Amino acid sequence: MTELEPCQPGMLTVDELRTLFLFEKLTDDQLAWIAGHGCTQHAAAGQLVIQEGDPADKFFVLLSGTVALTRRVGQDDVETTRTEQRGVYMGATRAYIRDEGVQHRYMASMRALDDSDFFVLSAEDFGSLMRDWFPMALHLLEGLTLGMRTTQVAIGERQRLVALGALSAGLMHELNNPAAAASRATGALRQRVAGMRHKLGMLAAGKVAPERLDALVELQEDVIERAAKAPTLTALQASDREDELGDWMQEHGVTGGWDLAPVFAQGGLDIECLELIEAKVVEPGLLDQAIHWIGYALETEQLMSDIEEATGRVSSLVTSAKQYSQLDRAAHQWIDVHTGLDSTLVMLSHKIGTGVQVVKEYDRDLPRIPAHPAELNQVWTNIVDNAVQAMNGAGTLTVKTYRQDDQVVVSIGDTGPGVPEELRKRVFEPFFTTKAVGEGTGLGLDISYRIVVGGHGGDIVLESRPGDTRFLVSLPISEPASR
Repeated sequence: MTELEPCQPGMLTVDELRTLFLFEKLTDDQLAWIAGHGCTQHAAAGQLVIQEGDPADKFFVLLSGTVALTRRVGQDDVETTRTEQRGVYMGATRAYIRDEGVQHRYMASMRALDDSDFFVLSAEDFGSLMRDWFPMALHLLEGLTLGMRTTQVAIGERQRLVALGALSAGLMHELNNPAAAASRATGALRQRVAGMRHKLGMLAAGKVAPERLDALVELQEDVIERAAKAPTLTALQASDREDELGDWMQEHGVTGGWDLAPVFAQGGLDIECLELIEAKVVEPGLLDQAIHWIGYALETEQLMSDIEEATGRVSSLVTSAKQYSQLDRAAHQWIDVHTGLDSTLVMLSHKIGTGVQVVKEYDRDLPRIPAHPAELNQVWTNIVDNAVQAMNGAGTLTVKTYRQDDQVVVSIGDTGPGVPEELRKRVFEPFFTTKAVGEGTGLGLDISYRIVVGGHGGDIVLESRPGDTRFLVSLPISEPASR
C-alpha cells in the first residue's frame, strides 16, 4: 500500500472552512482554532486512506475528489457508500463518545477513487471541541448513538432470527411433501415387487412352456415401453378408458379387474394391448396371472417415476436454498438476476401460499450484472414478503424484468390495497412501518434501499395505487467507471 502524503498544517483559512456545511455556523474564534489544529492531506487515485479495524485516530472532511467506503464481509469488501459531495465527513466520527477503556476503531475502509483532498483533525482534537463547545448536544448525541446502537443490535438480531425461522419452516414444509411422497411410493413399491414375484412363481408353476414365458417377458417389456410413450389423457379420457378396460377384464374373467383398470389406463394402455396379452397367453387359466403380473410391472414403473419426481423435487429445493444463501460462492460476482428471483420465490413459496398467483414476466435476454447476490436476495425477500402481507393471502404477485438504458430493472408488484400517498416517501425510513405493532420492525425496506443504492449504485422506487403496487429496483449493467 502506497503511503499517503504527509498532512500539511495551516492550509485552510477561516473563510475557506466556513464554506464547509459542517463548520458554517461556527464563530470566527472557533474556526480559527480548527484551522490551527487541523491540516490538509492529499490522496492519489486508488490509495487507501483509512483501513477498517485500525485505531480511529483521525477525522476526515472531503474537500475534493471521490471516495468509496467499504466493509469487510468474509473474504470480500462490500461497498456501502460512494460520494463526491464536498464537506462529507468520515473516520473518527464518534470520538466524542466516552467508552471508558474501549479503543475506537474505524468501522469501514475508505479509498480515494480519484485524486482527493481532505481536511483532517485528530480524533483527540475533534472529541475535545465537541465536549467543550457543545456539552448539551454531546449528551444528546451520546444517548442517541448508544441507544440506536443497542436498539439496532437487538432488533436486527431478532429480525434475522424471525426471517431465518420463517424461511426454515417454509423450506422444511416444502421438503416434507416430496419426502413423504417418496416414502409412500417406496412402501407401495415393496408390496408390488413382492406381488410380482408371487405372480411370476404362479406363472412358472402353471407349466408355461419356456418359449411362452419368454414371449410373455418380451410382451411385458413392450407394454412398459408403450406406457412410457403413451400420451397423457385428460380426466374424462382416463375415466372412459378405465370403463373400457374394466368391462373387458370382467368379460374375460380377470379377478379384480376394476382395480387393475386404473393402472392400465394411467399407463396409457388400451383394449388392443389387452388383446395382445391374450394372444400371447394360449394356455387356459393363465390370462388372469399374466395380466396381474404385467399390472404389477406397470405400477412398479409408475411408483419409480413418482420416487424420481419426488427426489428430484428435493434436489431442486436444496439447489434453490444454496442459490438463495449463496453458499460456497464469492460475495461479488456477475449474475443472472433471474436465478436469485427464482430461488427467493421457492424459499418463500410456503409463505406465498396457494391463494396468491405468481406471474413471471422475465426478459431472458438480459445481460449478467455485477452484484452481491446474497444481498440482492435479501432485497427480493423483503419486497416479496411485504407484497404477500399486503395482499393478505389472496391476489397476484407479478415479477417482471426488463432493460432500461444501461440498467436492469426488476419490478415486483402486488394487487393489494396500495400505500397511501402521504406514506410513500417514508417507506424507506429506518423503523417506519405500516404494519400493526409486532408485525414488522421497519428495517426491511431501509436495508433494501441501502443495499441497492449504497451497495450497488442502483435505485429503488415505489409506485402505488389501489390494486397495483410496484417496487422498481434498477441495477447498473456494468461496474461504475471510477472503480
